[in-house]
Amino acid sequence: MKLSLKVNGKAVEADVDPRTLLVQFLRDHLHLTGTHVGCDTGQCGACTIHLDGRAVKSCNLLALQAQGTEVTTIEGLAAPNGDMHPMQAAFKECHGLQCGFCTPGMVMSATALLKDNPKPTEEQIRAGLDGNFCRCTGYHNIVKAVQTCAGGR
Repeated sequence: MKLSLKVNGKAVEADVDPRTLLVQFLRDHLHLTGTHVGCDTGQCGACTIHLDGRAVKSCNLLALQAQGTEVTTIEGLAAPNGDMHPMQAAFKECHGLQCGFCTPGMVMSATALLKDNPKPTEEQIRAGLDGNFCRCTGYHNIVKAVQTCAGGR
């Protein structure tokens, strides 16, 4: 079936099998491998992207459900000149990553959180990142990175 959408600001058209998940389309068809596949059940958040500005888990959506939408992946957050997005820079500065597997999903969720709530409390940050699992960091530096990006540190 024909799929037409915008990904990271660029128009994309492709023929896809109706069973193709959005995460598979991004990774396998467009080679945007920053969106990770973790659990395949929508629980870990490693596949989080922005769909029309909202953070969603791309392993829970068929690619065809994104018809006509705007998708932003972790690769699309950086500036055209390659400068990191402020959230990416905050994760680096605050050591909000270790193995890096959860990082793209965390960054995508965190940027959506700040869009909706530019000055969240620590509790709001933790609630906003609920559903994104990290097995390495204990979340302290991830929360600190979000606070830093929000100007709270």
